[in-house]
Amino acid sequence: MRKLRRPLGLAVAALAVAASLAPSLAACGSGASSDGTTTLHVVGWKGGGAEPANVAQINAAFQKSHPKIKLDFSYVPPNDVYQQKIQSQLLAGNAADVVMVDPQKVQIWGKSGYFADLGQRSWAASISPAVKSFVSYQDKVLASPMELSPVGVYVNLDILAKAGVTAPPTDFPAFLAALGKLKAAGQPGYSFPDAQGYMAEFVMLMSAATTVYQDNPNWDQQFLQGKVTFPQSFREPLQQIQQLGTNGYVDFKNAVGTDEATTGQPDFLAGKSAFFAGGSWSAAALKKAPFKLAFVPWPGGKVGVKPSALLFPGTMWAVNARSSQQDAAKQYVDFWSSSQNLAPYLSAEVAISPFGASTAGADPLLATMADAYATKRFALFPTNTWNLAAPETKIRSILQNFLLGKADVTATLTAIQNAAKPANS
Repeated sequence: MRKLRRPLGLAVAALAVAASLAPSLAACGSGASSDGTTTLHVVGWKGGGAEPANVAQINAAFQKSHPKIKLDFSYVPPNDVYQQKIQSQLLAGNAADVVMVDPQKVQIWGKSGYFADLGQRSWAASISPAVKSFVSYQDKVLASPMELSPVGVYVNLDILAKAGVTAPPTDFPAFLAALGKLKAAGQPGYSFPDAQGYMAEFVMLMSAATTVYQDNPNWDQQFLQGKVTFPQSFREPLQQIQQLGTNGYVDFKNAVGTDEATTGQPDFLAGKSAFFAGGSWSAAALKKAPFKLAFVPWPGGKVGVKPSALLFPGTMWAVNARSSQQDAAKQYVDFWSSSQNLAPYLSAEVAISPFGASTAGADPLLATMADAYATKRFALFPTNTWNLAAPETKIRSILQNFLLGKADVTATLTAIQNAAKPANS
């Protein structure tokens, strides 16, 4: 499953020693041939494997419009394999000219000076203001965003109808009422698999999009400044999770033993639950379900409060600062940053454009998410501030202990506070 961010798999110090012994190389041997053709090396974890994402289609269009640039695209599997391989190449000075990244990689690799400043490119001014910090390091735009992937609740509308529920709930009391009707009607309710630890994290952040960030959109920055804390602000998200268990709608001991990807999603497709939380990256598979499907923000507010969407700033393109083909690399990123050229990728990913607030052409399944984005009812997954790789791993474990009843709300929030707070605080 996508979007599982993990700590760096290699010791930076060891790699730095290796890098100091490596020659200063042009990125992957890039260069111009005798006929004036430039070879441009691009690497990404999309465009191959199980996630082709229409990358080949867009690359073909780029090649056609830029005949003097020979595109050499390489697919590398995601997560640890990608992290370790590209980290090693960047340190050695022989990485690709254009590298696929995400917000965490922008922060980690941007700090090391691996990426060129793209702030003067024409598309940079069109990046949604809320997204700008996710593609920047120390106010320099180091990457072009490719998507905003909603994280929300998939709903089996056919099962709801059997319990007399005519529409997905939009606030937390209505959510509890719907789960109560499903239970009374003998229908399956909410699937909460959490063996990998990210389901509880998703639910906490989806709830916080409404209960925390709706009133304080700058909460993350204030947390880093020591002005707010988790025990002060995040009680309601954890209390909502707790209430699902207290009311008998979720068996958390069973949940911690059930895998999100290999069991949770297939079970939802098989009609074994009415609700299943996940990202829009699962939509392509879930749209094949033999039932009416909806995808909505977590109904976390009080009665009558419209929910805010949680959006994940996903893949991005960055230009290797040591590339000898800066102009060609920036032309490639420019091409992807055009709304027309980016559209096939967004369609495949079932995602929203990170350029401006327009949601024209968004997948119909994203209607409620797109409306929340257009009306500024959204929060961004804090993957560039307190929820970086190492803290996230700890937070997932802390939340699993909470699900198993090993810690109450206060103790859990205190532990999250300690895991997430900056090292110098």
